[in-house]
Amino acid sequence: MSNHDHLVQAITTDATIRAIAAVTTGLADEACRRHRTSRTATAALGRALTGALMLGRTFKDLERITLQFRGTGPLGVITAEAGASGTVRGYVTNPAADLPLNDKGKLDVAGLVGQGHHGMLYVIREAAYEMGFTREPYCGSVPLVSGEIAEDIASYLTASEQIPSAVSLGVFVGPDEVRDCRVIAAGGFLIQALPGADLEIIAAIEQSVTRAPHATEMIRQGADAREILQIALGDIPFEVLDECPLEFRCTCSYERAVNIVTALGNEEVEDMLAKDKGAELTCHFCSEVYWLDEAALAGILEPPLPLVM
Repeated sequence: MSNHDHLVQAITTDATIRAIAAVTTGLADEACRRHRTSRTATAALGRALTGALMLGRTFKDLERITLQFRGTGPLGVITAEAGASGTVRGYVTNPAADLPLNDKGKLDVAGLVGQGHHGMLYVIREAAYEMGFTREPYCGSVPLVSGEIAEDIASYLTASEQIPSAVSLGVFVGPDEVRDCRVIAAGGFLIQALPGADLEIIAAIEQSVTRAPHATEMIRQGADAREILQIALGDIPFEVLDECPLEFRCTCSYERAVNIVTALGNEEVEDMLAKDKGAELTCHFCSEVYWLDEAALAGILEPPLPLVM
């Protein structure tokens, strides 16, 4: 595929190792632009969005997966929600929160997220049966082990799903002003050992992953998702199962905004009409602003016309 945002899912030829890679530069940059996040908040949110897209690809019949990182740091909660079709949306509680570079000269995502004893990662999976019947959502949780996002997702997969996994996520942010940052490269990979995996192959992949450049470095050099997998897996042959485009896309709309205001009741709508001459709603997930003017509020208050039989 091209250098546009995309995901590739593959399996080794002996069907014992599953591997997923994604390039998410565009959608991470859009999230940064929409939420006006600081440089470090951009890195944290971009990693979470990428992780949600890859993790969601590992579950069958998935409709939607939501990751919530509830750390103890100044960033607050990170929420990333991905759909089965390759769409994702998300936000952080405090987008302007930031910290100085850590002692390695890197963005201090762990410090911003917070990895104290009370930090938790929640994973909510929603799937559907055939014929439109839905299952109860599944919710799993694990304590945050580092606040670095990738390590926390790997911890969830090992503890809750009993699947040994290697997860690499990265967001390379340009050196622009804090409130005007730009994502230069974003993406990552997820490698999982399935039942029957040979220990020698696992060891070989571990060495290959250790030697491989960081995902953002590969993307900056022009690598697509398939090439990221080739580098991460080394000499282990694999077969691509599917490829799909990715994008930041929210499910909010003007019609939903009208429904939300309508649900407040006539008394609240009348108050908005009298005091504010309208109503403004902002979507948490994408920061889109919807304005309902006087005519729209008056329309909500008008009773529907009776049906003519």
